[in-house]
Amino acid sequence: MPYDDRIERALRASLLPALQPGHPPQLAAAMQHAVFPGGARIRPKLTLAVAQACGEDDAGLTDGVAAAIELLHCASLVHDDLPCFDDAQTRRGRPSVHHAFGERLAVLAGDALIVAAFDVLGRCARQHLSRLPVLLRSVTQGVGMPMGIVAGQAWECEAQLSLAEYQQAKTGALFAAATMAGAQAAGADGEPWRALGERLGQTYQVADDIRDVVLDAEVLGKPRGQDEALDRPSYARALGLEGAMAEFQRLVQATLLTVPVCPGASQFRQLIRREAERLVPQQLCARVASTV
Repeated sequence: MPYDDRIERALRASLLPALQPGHPPQLAAAMQHAVFPGGARIRPKLTLAVAQACGEDDAGLTDGVAAAIELLHCASLVHDDLPCFDDAQTRRGRPSVHHAFGERLAVLAGDALIVAAFDVLGRCARQHLSRLPVLLRSVTQGVGMPMGIVAGQAWECEAQLSLAEYQQAKTGALFAAATMAGAQAAGADGEPWRALGERLGQTYQVADDIRDVVLDAEVLGKPRGQDEALDRPSYARALGLEGAMAEFQRLVQATLLTVPVCPGASQFRQLIRREAERLVPQQLCARVASTV
């Protein structure tokens, strides 16, 4: 089954309890709105790809872990869009959750998605309970304090911050959780996959900073120029657009070299190349180069 089908099926299954009669229908609708239709689903795809590279032996566990990672990512987007942070009116080409359902339901939807993620983790590990502790550790490190996405969001509230630490927490931590948890879902050691996840997260963040500058809102699916408007640190602002482009290309090559030795290494590198081209196409690089 292709990754996309596996991920969507797992996500829909994870939200089924919220759709049962007798539960708040508007909250359930807000949760669905936050998750479907999705973006590139790169984090759960990484989880599945790493699990397969490590000899996946429990597809149900891998799918549940991938769904949990994506639910946590979606929850972070709901909270990131709130008026107290970015006050974004759109996300993935549609009204953001707080714009569509109101701020109160958006806060609750984000909270409910976090709880749903850990509920999925607990339920999917029934056949391999011995793998659950390390999976929980990887996922909680990716989302909480001191180095997860919650910490990354909190850095925006500080008077001074390190760009590298900020981006590593806000983006890199969940990528590392995705790769490590993929290995752990297959019964393998997750530590060799940490560096790959962190490097992928950094690459993705540089690409996102570039796209925020050069692409319009229709392509982005969210407002453009947010980093400048909110005086938020970014690689494009720190290095300039040409410097950020060069850093992106450097990181792509470095990431390819970070893939651990495994039977699926070549396929994994192909996935990285495809994602790099999707994020920052060669024609975009050429267009920027001609204008700087």
